[in-house]
Amino acid sequence: MALTGNEVAKHNSNESCWVIVHGKAYDVTEFMPEHPGGMTIILKWAGKDSTDTYEPIHPPDTLDKYLDESKHLGEVDISTVMKEKKEINPDEAERLDRIERMPILEQCYNLMDFEEVAKSVMKETAWAYYSSAADDEITLRENHSAFHKIWFRPQILVDVEKVDDSTTMLGTKVDIPFYVTATALGKLDHPEGEVVLTRAAKKHNVIQMIPTLGSCSFDEVVNAAEGNQVQRLQLYVNKDRAITKQIIEHAERRGCKGLFITVDAPQLGRREKDMRNKFKEAGSNSFIDPSLSLKDILWFQSVTNMPIILNGVQRVEDVIRAAEAGIQGVVLSNHGGRQLDFARSGIEVLAEVMPVLHERGWQDRIEVYIDGGVRRATDIIKALCLGAKGVSIGRPFVYAMSSYGLPGVNRAMQLLKDEMEMSMRLIGCSSVDQLNPSLVDARGLFNHSITPSDSLGLSVYEPLVSPKQRAKL
Repeated sequence: MALTGNEVAKHNSNESCWVIVHGKAYDVTEFMPEHPGGMTIILKWAGKDSTDTYEPIHPPDTLDKYLDESKHLGEVDISTVMKEKKEINPDEAERLDRIERMPILEQCYNLMDFEEVAKSVMKETAWAYYSSAADDEITLRENHSAFHKIWFRPQILVDVEKVDDSTTMLGTKVDIPFYVTATALGKLDHPEGEVVLTRAAKKHNVIQMIPTLGSCSFDEVVNAAEGNQVQRLQLYVNKDRAITKQIIEHAERRGCKGLFITVDAPQLGRREKDMRNKFKEAGSNSFIDPSLSLKDILWFQSVTNMPIILNGVQRVEDVIRAAEAGIQGVVLSNHGGRQLDFARSGIEVLAEVMPVLHERGWQDRIEVYIDGGVRRATDIIKALCLGAKGVSIGRPFVYAMSSYGLPGVNRAMQLLKDEMEMSMRLIGCSSVDQLNPSLVDARGLFNHSITPSDSLGLSVYEPLVSPKQRAKL
C-alpha cells in the first residue's frame, strides 16, 4: 500500500528525515552527514516532494547507487502530498520574457555570442554556477586574454586550396583538434543534460569527456552514443578506492577509450558567485580525495588498460614526472579558473613545457593538451603551433546548449570548423601537422605586467582626493 503525504511529512527533522523523489519515499537520515551538498538542502525538503530540486543536479541512478535498499521506503500517493506554493519571482518573470525575445540562432556568429545570450536566459543559479571562478576571477579572465598575447607570422604562396583540419588524439581520428571537456550538472541549464553534447560530438566527429558529476548517469551518456563514437571518462578520485575502481572498471567495460584523472582539485575553490546564490556544488569535497599523489598512478595503471591522462597539470616539472611514470597524456589546465586564482593559463604553461620536452626528445612520448579560454579557432591554431595535440572546450558548448539546445551546440561546433578552415588558409597551412612555432610570435605570453582588472577592488575603492581650494572670504 502506498504511503501518504501526511505519513512522509512527519519525518521532517535531523532525527528522522524522509524525502520524496519521483513519487517514491526515501529515508535519508543517516545519509545526510555524507551528502556532498551538505545537510541544509536536504532538511529544507524533509517530509516533502523534492523532485524539482533533486532532478537537475543528480543522475537518475544516484539513490540506487548510494542509498541502501532498506532506506527505499516505497511508492507515495502523490495526490495526498501537499503542493509547495511557488512564489512569483519578478526576476524569473523577466527571464522568461527575455527567452521570448532572445536572438534567433542564426544571429550567433561566434562562441562569445552564445555566452551573451546564455547570461540573459539561464536561471540565476545556473549562470552563477557555470560562469563562476575562484576568488577575484583573475585566472578566469587571463585564460582568455592570454591568447591575445600571441601574434601570427603567416606564410604566403602556399597551396591551401584543400585544407584538412583532422588529427588524432590518443590514436582516435577526429575532424578538428578539440574535444568536449567534462562539465558537471548539465540539466541545470537544459532538461536533457549531457546527452545533448553526446549527440553534437557524434555529428562533428569529436571526442566527448563524460563527467563524474553529470546530471545524466554515466550509462545514459554512453547509451546516447552512436556507432563507434569515442568517449572518455573524467574522474574525481573518491576517497574510497573500491568505489573508484568500480567506476573505472565499469567505464572500461562500457567502451570508454581514456581515463582523465582530475589532479587540480584536492578541494574545491572558493567561488563567490555560487556562494551568493547559495548554490552548493554536487560531488563536493567529501567525494574528493586530497591525499591523491603520484604514488597512486601505479595503482591506476594496475586497474585499467585505458590510456591515462592527468587533467589539471600546471607546471613543467609535473609534466616530466608524468612522462617518467608512463602517463600517456596531460591536460595543462587550471580548472577553468575555478580552483586557484592567479594560476597561469594553459597556453602559457604550454609555451614553457614544449621546449623542455623537445630538449629531451620526449615530444612524442606524451600527448599534451590545453584547457581554458578557447573561444576562437585562432586560439586552437595558436595552441597547436606551440605544440599542443589539441584543446578542450567546455563552457561555450554549455552556453550554446542552455540557449538553443542541440541546434545551438551544432552551430557552435560548425562555427569553429568554419573559422578553422579560414584561419588555416590565411596562416598558410593545409593540414594541422604543418603548424609549428615559427608561425607565431609568443614573446609577450610571459609578460604579467598587465593583469585583468580587479573589478571587486575597483568597485569598493575610494580614490584619494587632492587638496581643494579654500573658499573665498
